[in-house]
Amino acid sequence: MRIGDIDLGPRPLFLAPMEDVSDPPFRIICKRYGADMLYTEFISSGGLVHGAEGSVKKLEFYEEERPVGIQIFGGDLEQVREAARIADAQEPDLIDINFGCPVKKVVCKDGGAGILRDLPKMEALTAAVIEQATRPVTVKTRLGWNDESLKILEVARMMEDVGVKALAVHARTRAQMYRGEARWEWLKEIKEEGVRDIPLIGNGDATTPEKIKAMFDETGVDGVMVGRGAIGNPWIFRDAKAFLETGEIPPPPSWEERISVVAEHLTLKCAWLGERKGVLEMRRMYGGYFKGHRGASHLRMALMDHKEKDAVLEVMLNWREDEPDLQVPVARNIQPIALKPIKARLPKKARMAIGSTA
Repeated sequence: MRIGDIDLGPRPLFLAPMEDVSDPPFRIICKRYGADMLYTEFISSGGLVHGAEGSVKKLEFYEEERPVGIQIFGGDLEQVREAARIADAQEPDLIDINFGCPVKKVVCKDGGAGILRDLPKMEALTAAVIEQATRPVTVKTRLGWNDESLKILEVARMMEDVGVKALAVHARTRAQMYRGEARWEWLKEIKEEGVRDIPLIGNGDATTPEKIKAMFDETGVDGVMVGRGAIGNPWIFRDAKAFLETGEIPPPPSWEERISVVAEHLTLKCAWLGERKGVLEMRRMYGGYFKGHRGASHLRMALMDHKEKDAVLEVMLNWREDEPDLQVPVARNIQPIALKPIKARLPKKARMAIGSTA
């Protein structure tokens, strides 16, 4: 599968852009375990144009993440145009437009899936991004606003005609939000009757290696995008690739490997955001990492009692309640892998707005 000049090989796996999840520390771990394509968290076009610190921070990535895409969203044509220019200056491998987020505060201003109520405007926004970009532009969207406006075949053809290089579709409507089953039959129809010469990436309920393979087999999509299934489980990419190739799923990670990855994730978070914020933000990840393990709730509670990285690591690396006979090595001096983030490159207007010389 190719997106422009980006060769992703056969049946590639994509890490979905997820707010408060797919930041650089998590992305680099997923990359190590087999994710072929990564995306930033979705970034507000208005936030970029006005130099909002949180939006600017999301532009950053590690060189080792490549290929990586920057995803932007927004419903204001001029803001989206300027945001595309800012994102392009960051030199990602591609720029992705979010036309799929169902959250009310996003859709009320024609951002995310809100644009599915105005297809001419969707076309104009896409054209504006393509006009500003010097690299491939892709789109992620949903089947439609609701069951009464399922125009995804029309959308697919329109997106291809305007010039996008790949289309990702979450197989639910905006009205469904994340409820019910994803409607994979639509992915098959989009592949057969919608897109013609660009890749189709399927998204929705690809939460296990078996389901990832089933999506490939049943729908004919060119790639599969994994979202919720990767939260606390970066091993899903390794396991899915093994299952696609051999029909067998590798043994689950040992407790030692799991603890080691969580400890590194925490350390990377702190290096990325600063210790205080890194420790706090990491708390939302423990549920996924330790789900299903005996004593997981007690471990999570113990980890949340501390606000310093070293104290959290001390608890984590010496925990025995889950598997008391396992001797986990206590690596108190864990350091983040040697990565240097690519800092945000901003035009003068945005730099002045935040008082930065980034």
